[in-house]
Amino acid sequence: MPIKYLGSKRRLVSVIGTLFSAAGGGSALDLFTGTTRVAQELKGRGGLVTAVDRARYAAVFAQSAVATDATTLDLDALDEELARLDELAPKPGYVTRMFCEEARFFRPENGARIDAIRDAIEARRGHPHYPILLTSLIEAADRVDSTTGVQMAYLKEWAPRAHRRLTLRRPDLLAGPGTAIRGDAVATLPALGAFDFAYLDPPYNQHRYEANYHVWETLVAWDEPEPYGVARKRLELSDRARTSAFNRRREMPKALAACVDGVDARVVVVSYNDESWIALDELVDMCRGHGAVEVLAFDSKRYVGAQIGGYNPAGVRVGTVSRLRNVEYIVVSGAAADVARATQPAMDAAVSAVGR
Repeated sequence: MPIKYLGSKRRLVSVIGTLFSAAGGGSALDLFTGTTRVAQELKGRGGLVTAVDRARYAAVFAQSAVATDATTLDLDALDEELARLDELAPKPGYVTRMFCEEARFFRPENGARIDAIRDAIEARRGHPHYPILLTSLIEAADRVDSTTGVQMAYLKEWAPRAHRRLTLRRPDLLAGPGTAIRGDAVATLPALGAFDFAYLDPPYNQHRYEANYHVWETLVAWDEPEPYGVARKRLELSDRARTSAFNRRREMPKALAACVDGVDARVVVVSYNDESWIALDELVDMCRGHGAVEVLAFDSKRYVGAQIGGYNPAGVRVGTVSRLRNVEYIVVSGAAADVARATQPAMDAAVSAVGR
């Protein structure tokens, strides 16, 4: 899924895919699927993938990329439908008002195109094309937005890409079946059953993905919510009681431990970084319940917003950038033989590895 995304595993996806293949493939769980980048990698390697996330937009991405079997579609008909939508006359509406005039995420000419296309897509709800068309629209909007990658704020001056015409393209589709589930990770786990391979990429701090990508949430819900704040976020997001346990410092360790313990898989892989509210040793201890543990470490740049810094509504830079890089970890656990078999290719490729 080629959208800008905080926490994207773009750099690590091939490593995770290699772990899956080396472990023997089979059935796979992507419990916090986000943009489905990892789920697509596993499905592309022949995995029977189940993708889970609580965000509306993530569920749509999963319905498109994971649950849709490309071999069952008439791709010519799909492309014709995308072409018809792409030719619709602009029709200013909620997106234009909220995200182009009251906020500045898109230029008004593109906002009006988003409004017109999204209205037309709604008539296709329930059709196999519906999540694919929505995914195409979100990807198209992402290519012409004016942000640093999250929707908590927008740039003082229009980004060069914002001047481009919003254009629909067919999103990546893969052969084979899969399952998409919208739900809370901890609540969903007991009903999921057993897997050969499970990948967990939980939130580790206060960043809420539904707030970071509230525009995508609204495009999927299409409910014209009451907004608040400069970014015109959904009013429901102002209710702290609705936040995930993973975004609350005191509750996150317990929620993460419940997920790690509750996963039924032969090999369990957890992504983690050094900006988390818990120490790496704590996560390793959580994973020991599955058997042997191996830790792979990767140095990487932080997301672009962290590199640029923060600005107030007047466009004045505020605060300082504390760090430009972090360390990302992949923690692999399971029976000793399975862990050794899964991680050996990464070690052979001279990936930094620390055994635990």
